[in-house]
Amino acid sequence: MNGNSTRSDFLLLIIFAAVVLTAPITLAPIGAGYPDILQKFAIYGIFAIGFNILFGLTGYLSFGHAAFLGVGSYASVWMFKLFTMNVIPAVIFSVALAGVFALLIGFVSLRRSGIYFSILTLAFAQMSYNLAYSVLTPLTNGETGLQVRHLAPADRGPDYVLKLVNEDLRWVDQAFGVVEHGIPITNLFGMKMSGYPGFYFCAVILIIAFFIAMRISRSNFGMMLKAIKSNQNRLQYTGVNTRPYLLTAFIISGMYAGLAGSLLAVTDPLAGAERMQWTASGEVVLMTILGGVGTLIGPFLGATLIKGFSALFSSYNENILHQFFSFLPEFMQDGVVAVASMFVGEGWELTLGLLFVIIMLFLPGGLMQGFYLILGLFKRKKTSPPAAGKSEA
Repeated sequence: MNGNSTRSDFLLLIIFAAVVLTAPITLAPIGAGYPDILQKFAIYGIFAIGFNILFGLTGYLSFGHAAFLGVGSYASVWMFKLFTMNVIPAVIFSVALAGVFALLIGFVSLRRSGIYFSILTLAFAQMSYNLAYSVLTPLTNGETGLQVRHLAPADRGPDYVLKLVNEDLRWVDQAFGVVEHGIPITNLFGMKMSGYPGFYFCAVILIIAFFIAMRISRSNFGMMLKAIKSNQNRLQYTGVNTRPYLLTAFIISGMYAGLAGSLLAVTDPLAGAERMQWTASGEVVLMTILGGVGTLIGPFLGATLIKGFSALFSSYNENILHQFFSFLPEFMQDGVVAVASMFVGEGWELTLGLLFVIIMLFLPGGLMQGFYLILGLFKRKKTSPPAAGKSEA
């Protein structure tokens, strides 16, 4: 990597960090500066950036990444229940467990490519969802979901260990004399991971995750992944075994998803099987495509767009729409509100679908293609030749 590219990457990282860390201020005027929304931007940004390491660099489309998201959430909640409400052990354990899970699924799924690979990952994700929803109820609490509770009373008897789903132990917290008041809250060495502190914890991890993804993309390993995407058969004909590279990319991508699932549990300490549904896997695919497949910033932009639309349009109802269209005559207002109401509230996904169609028709490269087009227009204006009859300055 030459000096110019190193400086440009450093500048990109600084700009990205500044945008993320100042989001509570810059997004407040449009109603997106609330901690809960900002946390979702950061967490699903990590999810999409990690997914792009597999899909964007290798071209292998996985429909099963929600399985790793769910594994990360369950692993974190179990750490909260058994050991401590401190988030560091939970995050480390979740990422490691998601990596092992990705190794197992990737080892089997990567025996095929193309649509067959995608179907295999989808099948594994659905099996994971069904296991979490019904078969492994003692570990996942089924449809109710797994959540942290107060410490189990000491006089419950030795058999209370068999009721870990409903009662917590938190051996580490008890050993250090940590006293709970009310509902247990996750913390970072005493600092509660709720509200803006929770967002900034996720934001710092997002910046680190973005930096790692950038280094992977610029490394020789990243170049090999891009070569696999370009022409895997040609590499194999030259004697290169591409499978270890693909498996490594799959594991790293799964660990990113596990990290995102862990942060979901950190900011809201519960885990449910719905996080492993195929719709969650499809959502991260949409995020990556909307933002721009294979780009560094694109997946984060896609995640922000989808989660922002979800928070914004799902909160609208007919009363808000009537206020918004109050400038119209009354006989027109009811008709306009009736049509618009189909695209907000419970029907906000119609708006997302319409937006997706428009972007794919005019910007098949996603939002980043639009950004590069605008940037190209400005550059063209700066380098345009002087008008006839005028000397060049």
